[in-house]
Amino acid sequence: MTAATKPAPRTVEPRRALLDASLDLLTAEGLEGFSMREVARRAGVSHQAPYHHFPDREAILAAIVAEGFERLRADSLAATEGLADPACRYHALGRAYVKFALSNPAHFKLMFRSELVREDKHEEAMACAQSSFDVLVNIVDEVSIARTGERDHALIFASWSMVHGLATLLLEGKLDKHFGASMESRLAGADSVLKVLERVVKP
Repeated sequence: MTAATKPAPRTVEPRRALLDASLDLLTAEGLEGFSMREVARRAGVSHQAPYHHFPDREAILAAIVAEGFERLRADSLAATEGLADPACRYHALGRAYVKFALSNPAHFKLMFRSELVREDKHEEAMACAQSSFDVLVNIVDEVSIARTGERDHALIFASWSMVHGLATLLLEGKLDKHFGASMESRLAGADSVLKVLERVVKP
């Protein structure tokens, strides 16, 4: 390929570049090492540039939270699409939740830190969180109605609590001695736990 026909390098939109730099920083340093100045340095822009897109640190974190919930919702819908049996959909949803946590640790660790991102101040983050949660509610409702003919609010929160706890334990390596440390072994371990839950909710 000659210089004349060589494609131009892909241009990353500035807001996207700042979000990508933020995720890289969160992955490398955690929330303790997060600063707008370091985000700017990693994005290759002036230290004032982030404030052209985000008014403060919480705003950029809120954008990451919103993006995380959008991805979780998309992954959940993709994992359950085409499955007719409510219990199988329930299992697939739980697995998608765990896989999302393991694949997107920076997003996952931030998404539930209410003291860092106050959802009542950030409508997009709040809407994305609710939209993602609605997928869980709808699938647990399917399970409840198949079992008893009625919606079971307690099962919604029990299911969320259990799968979130499982995802957190796996992400932090607390179950590695039982399941192994690779993505494949962790997901296999998650499947073994989710099968127990699936048996509990089957009619």
